[in-house]
Amino acid sequence: MKTWTAVGKALGSAVTDRRSLAGGDINEAWAVSLADGREVFVKTNARADAEMFPTEARGLAFLDEADALRIPEVLAVGPRFLALELLKPGPRVADFDDRLGRGLAALHQHRPEAFGLDHDNFIGRLPQSNTPAARWADFYREERLEAQLRMASDRGLIDAALGRGFDALFTKLEDRLGPAEPPARLHGDLWGGNLHVDAAGLPALIDPAVYGGHREVDLAMMSLFGGFSGRVFSSYDEAFPLADGWKERVPLYQLYPLLVHVNLFGGGYVASVGRALAAVR
Repeated sequence: MKTWTAVGKALGSAVTDRRSLAGGDINEAWAVSLADGREVFVKTNARADAEMFPTEARGLAFLDEADALRIPEVLAVGPRFLALELLKPGPRVADFDDRLGRGLAALHQHRPEAFGLDHDNFIGRLPQSNTPAARWADFYREERLEAQLRMASDRGLIDAALGRGFDALFTKLEDRLGPAEPPARLHGDLWGGNLHVDAAGLPALIDPAVYGGHREVDLAMMSLFGGFSGRVFSSYDEAFPLADGWKERVPLYQLYPLLVHVNLFGGGYVASVGRALAAVR
């Protein structure tokens, strides 16, 4: 009850009703009615790290700065909740996939200052370090792969053989990352569940884990669990042509989200990490 009192106070109107919505595995999701007649979306988590929702709010603002795709407006935030405008979905417009591909290209072209970010945040419920680096190879190795490997190793989730596989990758990592590019403004956790449709039938992005990174990271994540048509990728490539060999680099950039899944959901994802590692050429 304290959470809902805090939500009402932050929004300037008491909560009169709430309806549970289907959501992710980490937070509870609600459609909330207020005394002043508004209906809003609220995420809650009584056990959340006190910085999780505030950094998510900052991440949504980071995406919105690009003015590339629809991002829900942040209405209020606290240590145990995040209140956003409620995006009621409508039928997708006929060129939804084209708009998504072009919008994602525009987002990536709105350059951040560096690889990384000026603050740390979260991916799922896991802390995500964003200490800036001048070189993408250093950032991807240290802040993404090695950080998750340490966590998985400390929990006894990976064996020595997999660790040796990553050691071998690290000796050639810079040569495998593709042509050098400036940092792109990344969503950071762009699987199908974080793509939404607004009332006008247009694409909207939710639940980010933002930072400045290589743009192929978002594309690799989009390929990991499905939910995006080939037209999205071709529209992206038409708007912001991709470097040769980007498809061959997909397994390399899927290693990070797969390691995250190992640390979030357990050893069932270890085999997927091994397959992706073996596919890196």
